[in-house]
Amino acid sequence: MTNDVKEIFNRESPPAPAALAAKVRTLSPSMTRSMQRVAEAVAGDPAGCAALTVTGLAEHTGTSEATVVRTARLLGYPGYRDLRLALAGLAAHQQSGRAPAVTADIAVDDPIADVVAKLAYDEQQTLADTAAGLDTVQLGAAVAAAATARRIDVYGVGASSLVGQDLAQKLLRIGLIAHAHMDPHLAVTNAVQLRSGDVAIAITHSGSTGDVIEPLRVAFDRGATTIAITGRPDGPVSQYADHVLTTSTARESELRPAAMSSRTSQLLVVDCLFIGVAQRTYETAAPALSASYEALAHRHTPRGR
Repeated sequence: MTNDVKEIFNRESPPAPAALAAKVRTLSPSMTRSMQRVAEAVAGDPAGCAALTVTGLAEHTGTSEATVVRTARLLGYPGYRDLRLALAGLAAHQQSGRAPAVTADIAVDDPIADVVAKLAYDEQQTLADTAAGLDTVQLGAAVAAAATARRIDVYGVGASSLVGQDLAQKLLRIGLIAHAHMDPHLAVTNAVQLRSGDVAIAITHSGSTGDVIEPLRVAFDRGATTIAITGRPDGPVSQYADHVLTTSTARESELRPAAMSSRTSQLLVVDCLFIGVAQRTYETAAPALSASYEALAHRHTPRGR
């Protein structure tokens, strides 16, 4: 792991016990296989692992003490002792009478009622995981930068471009200058014009989308404040991000590709960012929002003949 990635994780506060499972789901794909074994063990049996010493957990997972400590730090804890405390808290939470989880796997022959129930469960889990794992310090810094920005550029392609458009539209309605760029060439062309006092936001679930990383890198080099909204906080996009907002890595399936499942968590982060900006700029945001409603009101009212 590079020093840049280490710095990203060091900026985050240790996750609350309830956020541990979400953190494991988010970071597991980027871990080594030995670290995955440790992460899966603590998420799958928090009570049992909480009773183990670092040596015991290493033996239990067939890894080393160094791997256990590295995994704890990657998950956001200063050391194994802090992880054990979180495991004890998670175990207590799970034993508090919560209903058993529903599987979200959708089969080709599932009745439509089951599809609705499974999708609803998966959406709820994705939102809960994202909220639990979102670093509010990073979010607050991103809000502060966007609220005072001269201009805000948002980059995204594919499904992430839809989320980018949603954010830009919201910001425009409260009087900020915001543009969403789907075309990678136009994105870079616009990024070249950014400078200190501007904000660039990259939305990429994988954290490695070249068409999104390139304009963010240009904006970063030009001195703009850069923000990454991603499901892979250790991905290449984070190298050029002043602030990283992590989304949940929802499970992908044959009938539900990552582009579909990741959009839910991205929209939650975008809404949190927008509301934070609206709160900070309320004196100008409220009149601007009212004006936009008034300007569009006639389009929602039947015209008289």
